[in-house]
Amino acid sequence: MTGEELFRKLGGTPIQMALGLYTLEACEGMARDINEIQNLKREKNAVILGHYYIPREITLGVADFVGDSYGLSQDAAKTSADIIVFAAVRFMAETAKILNPQKTVLIPGTDPACSLADSVTPERVRELRTKHPDHTFVCYINTTAAVKAECDVCVTSSNVVDICAAIPNDKIVFVPDRLMGQNVVDLLRSRGINKEVVIYPDGACHVHERFDPGMVKLFLERIPGVQVLAHPECDPEVIKQSHFVGSTTQIIAHIQKYQESQTLLVLTECGLVSSLLVDFPQHKFVGACQMCQYMKSNSLAGILRVLRNPQPCDAVNLDVEVMARARKCIDAMFEYAGKGK
Repeated sequence: MTGEELFRKLGGTPIQMALGLYTLEACEGMARDINEIQNLKREKNAVILGHYYIPREITLGVADFVGDSYGLSQDAAKTSADIIVFAAVRFMAETAKILNPQKTVLIPGTDPACSLADSVTPERVRELRTKHPDHTFVCYINTTAAVKAECDVCVTSSNVVDICAAIPNDKIVFVPDRLMGQNVVDLLRSRGINKEVVIYPDGACHVHERFDPGMVKLFLERIPGVQVLAHPECDPEVIKQSHFVGSTTQIIAHIQKYQESQTLLVLTECGLVSSLLVDFPQHKFVGACQMCQYMKSNSLAGILRVLRNPQPCDAVNLDVEVMARARKCIDAMFEYAGKGK
């Protein structure tokens, strides 16, 4: 890839959706890194998984798979590479390690935490188990391996409602996203399904909880015909005003269905919105997106570093027993999701 090719793809990215200007000079430097990364991937039989929210020079330049948490989980499960470089956040890389225990999984981000995943601990889950022994424990994929090991089934934003509906138990504990938990209750009720759902009170995505219901209301009032597309981690009052609710992949698929030009308010992370601007130039995108500091800590330089000379701290290493128990939780997700097809 040349700098000019990269500049043509990235040069029009709005500054508020990136960490800097994509100048021709900057793109030429990125192109050099991209070409070296591609060579190292071939030499070391490595594959790069990238979430929609990371910087676009990674998803456009070096990522072999780009997707949301569920799609990337599937990609991680079937890769034949010896090394997996997971450009996202730590809990996703842990999922890749659980599904590929014999492979090396590397994290290139400088701050690969997740405030939502860090809001719940295995100790808290065990406490809830004691209080709710008859409940099925459902954890959002935005959790650590240790938390997944304490739960019965994992879910993502793309399958959470379907899986909670399919679970034969009418009693569920949902961790850790309190906003998504309430949205699940509301969406189940809209299907005529009433379950007792105990919602963990302390977790929320710092990106999606910042979208304000009053702001959405204002856009709906001021811009006739605007379509509001929201991620299910948003506030329930935002969800109620939205025309479509879904994961990042589902939002993309929904936009692809529009036959005519639309004005769209997309309520999710800037990485996805910046891609939509380029991929769907026939539509007008309004409003401000929100940026995830953890996803944006990934960079070409970080990927190059872990491929050239990985340090012990770059690798995901998990306790064997924790991995085995967490694998059951993830496999339950794949099983439920497969039944719905």
